[in-house]
Amino acid sequence: MQSFTEENYLKIIYHLSQDQNPVQTNAIADRMQTKAASVTDMIKRLAEKELVDYVKYQGVTLTPQGAKTAIDIVRKHRLWEVFLVEKLNFKWDEVHEVAEELEHIKSNLLVERLDAFLEFPKVDPHGDPIPDKNGNFAALSFIKLTKLKTNDEGTITGVSEHSSPFLKHLEKLGLTLGKRIKIIEVIDFDGSVELQIEGQKIVISREVAKHILVSK
Repeated sequence: MQSFTEENYLKIIYHLSQDQNPVQTNAIADRMQTKAASVTDMIKRLAEKELVDYVKYQGVTLTPQGAKTAIDIVRKHRLWEVFLVEKLNFKWDEVHEVAEELEHIKSNLLVERLDAFLEFPKVDPHGDPIPDKNGNFAALSFIKLTKLKTNDEGTITGVSEHSSPFLKHLEKLGLTLGKRIKIIEVIDFDGSVELQIEGQKIVISREVAKHILVSK
């Protein structure tokens, strides 16, 4: 049985491993907002439980058991986010912190009944895929908005930044899931993007655009 802190570490290692594997301890420390020495202590504890493999100066990888635990936590987190938005009328920028608490509930029966109650959703309110009870993710096809060229069109299917200020900003602009957009121009000077959505033209920065995921 893992503590909440251990589960949080496993989840963060899992997310970071999507971009770098092995995961560097400094990257974990940055994400956890803690000292590298504290991370090293926790990694050693997880290694003793055979949840991670750790090689000094090389980094951390999840063992099969560690990966299973991490994916189970991700599954619970994303299912709870769907529940909060669809059934309790939370906004998509309000659910992350609540789901952070709910993801640590241990009852597998509750999670499976939650999944069935929600009719087995494939994605959460931010467009992130929800693994099934066997840890399998639905195949999703999307690219960053910054990969689109002038006159390209696409549908917003997800975001890679989940902070409340960012999501509120997107909602203010009308850039929410399912919206159809068309690229009018990509500004050479700073990479900002002029696009059309529902008959209106807006300009977003490259920093915003790189966190919006679309399907063509």
